Amino acid sequence: MTDTSNTRHSEGEAHAPRRSRLLRLMRFIPLIAPVLLWAVPCWVLLHSGQHWPLLVTLLGTALFALGLVGMPLAMARGHGRRQQDRAAIVGDTLLGAGWVLFTWSVLLGVLLRLALSVAGVGESQDRARIVTWAVLGVTAVLLVWGYAEARRVPRVRRLDVQLPRLGAGLNGLRVVLITDTHYGPLDRARWSARVCETVNTLEADLVCHTGDIADGTAERRRAQATPLGSVRATRARVYVTGNHEYYSEAQGWVDLMDELGWEPLRNRHLLLERGGDTLVVAGVDDVTAESSGLAGHRAHLAGALNGADPDLPVLLLAHQPKFVDRAAAAGIDLQLSGHTHGGQIWPFHHLVRIDQPALAGLSHHGPRTLLYSSLTTTPGCRRRSARAGPLGKGAAERSPSVVERRRHDVRSGGHLPVVARNQPA
Repeated sequence: MTDTSNTRHSEGEAHAPRRSRLLRLMRFIPLIAPVLLWAVPCWVLLHSGQHWPLLVTLLGTALFALGLVGMPLAMARGHGRRQQDRAAIVGDTLLGAGWVLFTWSVLLGVLLRLALSVAGVGESQDRARIVTWAVLGVTAVLLVWGYAEARRVPRVRRLDVQLPRLGAGLNGLRVVLITDTHYGPLDRARWSARVCETVNTLEADLVCHTGDIADGTAERRRAQATPLGSVRATRARVYVTGNHEYYSEAQGWVDLMDELGWEPLRNRHLLLERGGDTLVVAGVDDVTAESSGLAGHRAHLAGALNGADPDLPVLLLAHQPKFVDRAAAAGIDLQLSGHTHGGQIWPFHHLVRIDQPALAGLSHHGPRTLLYSSLTTTPGCRRRSARAGPLGKGAAERSPSVVERRRHDVRSGGHLPVVARNQPA
C-alpha cells in the first residue's frame, strides 16, 4: 500500500501560495480596471499613429483623464453613503460610455487596422485615423440606440411552456413576470406607469415580480414604485427580493410591496386552485440575503415548500438563475428569474455566463425543471422584449421583459382562487 497523505499535503501546500497570489492580484482589479477603461481608448484614438494637431491631442487626452478621475468619484458619491442622484447619473453614464469606447477600441483597434493593412488602404496615419473615426461612430450609434431602448415600453412576445405535471383544470393559466425594474436616480414614474398599463392589457391570473425593484430605499423611490399598486391580476400578485434590495434596506421594500397589495413570498408559498387542480406558487429570498446580515432573510427553499404536497406542480420565484441547481434538486417544475439583464452589455455577457447558468430565455435543468430567465424590465443597452405563451400540460431587462404564459388557446374563466398559504420558515 502506498501512503499518499504526504503527497497530498505537499500538493496542497504548493497550491496555497498560488491561490494567495491570485487573491492578492484580484484586490488590485478595482484600481486597474478604471485605468484600462480610459487609457486603452485614449491610446487607440489619439496616440497610435494618428498624428493629430497638438491641440486636439491635448484636449482629447484631458477628456480621457477627466473621465478616469471623474467616473469613480461620481459613482462613489452617487452610490456610496451620500447617495447623490445627480452624481450617480454622471458616474453611471461615464461607466457605460467608457465601456463601449473600451470594447470597440480593442476590437477595431486590432481587427480593423489589420484589415486595412492587408487591403493596403492608405498610409499608417490614414489607417490610424480611420480606426479613430470608426470607433467614435460605432460608440455614438450604440449610445443613442441604448438611450432610445431605455425610454420605451417593452414589447410582448409569446412563449410556450409545457409542464407535464400541470393539471387540466389549470388550462388557460396566465402568468405575467415583471423583474429588475431598478427604479433609480432618474425619475421614471411615468415609464413605470406605462409598463404597468402594458401588464394590465395581458389580463393575467398571476403577476410576479422577481426582485431588484430599485436602486435606493423604498422611501426614496416610492413615487416610481407606486404604479405597481395599479397592476391587476384575477387573484394574486407575488414578489420576491433581489440582490439590490439588500443594498437598500430590503425590509422596507418588502413592507412597501405588501402595502401596494403584493404578496411577498419570503421563503413561503401559496396554492392556486381551479377546476380541481392546484399549483404551488413558491418564492425564496435572494441568495445574497443571508450575507446581508438582515435578520430572518435568507434563501430557504425547504421553508418555501414546507407543507406543500410533493405531488403538486411548483412554480418558483427566485431572483437569480443560478438558484436553479437547488430548484432542480428539489424537483421544481418551473423557476422564474431575472437578474442577468440578458448578459448586460456585449461582450460583458461572457463574464455573466461564468456566474449564471442561463442569460435569458427558457432552458432545461435536471429531470424536469425548466428555468425562464427574463431580459429584465431595466432600461439599458440590451434588447428589451416581453414574451408570452401557454403554460400547459405536455412534454416539455442599467431592458425590460414582461412574460405572459397561457395554457393552450383556452382562456381562463372566473377567478383563480388562492386557497392556502404557508408561513415563512
